[in-house]
Formats: sequence, C-alpha cells, structure tokens
Amino acid sequence: MLSRLFGLSPSPASDKVHVVEPAQIRQWWEAGSIVLVDVRESDEYAAEAIAGSINLPLSTFDPARMPRPEEGKRLVIHCRSGVRCGTATAKLLAAGWDGEINRMQGGILGWKAAGGPTVPGR
Repeated sequence: MLSRLFGLSPSPASDKVHVVEPAQIRQWWEAGSIVLVDVRESDEYAAEAIAGSINLPLSTFDPARMPRPEEGKRLVIHCRSGVRCGTATAKLLAAGWDGEINRMQGGILGWKAAGGPTVPGR
C-alpha cells in the first residue's frame, strides 16, 4: 500500500519513475539539463531553495501545472526529505503523465548533505 501511495507500485508507468542520488541530480543541474520542481510549501521554499527551481506546493499541487521539459532535459521533483515528492509523483501518474519522472533521494536535505548549494527562495 505504501508503495502505491508514493508512486512506486509495479506498473508500466513506474518504469519511468526513478529515485536519483543528489550527486547525479547536481551534475544534471550544473549542466542545465533539468527542470527542477520543488513541492515543499511556499514558506519552506522562501527560506531556502535550489537555484532555478520552480515551487509547486504539494498542498495545492495540480498536475496540469507541471512544466513539460523540453527535448534533452529531465524532470526532477524534490521536497524536504523525499516523501512529498513521492505523493506528487503518484498524482502525476494518476493524471496520465507519460514522461520520465526523477525523484531526488533525500530531498533538499540530501542535496545539502551532498554539498549542493541553496539560495534564499522567493
């Protein structure tokens, strides 16, 4: 049941869902090859964020607002610790999202632990 809740149930759609280490995400980020979506709440995002990220808070999450990455870019979703991005992933899949989804393992906490920089959000 928890697997389904967090978008990890075995299905053809879950073949497109990947949990990725922050170090790999950082390489993609430095190369400018990701669309980075932060599903933390607005107050969390305002306190600190990863530069270039887009805030789509989980409490008001609408899959229709998810930006589609252009050719050659990957969609990466993150939150604080890696749980809420699983819920957002499940909502995307339920809405029929057919693209690849990369979830950052450990969220922004994992990013910072791996030496990833943050900036004040907006």
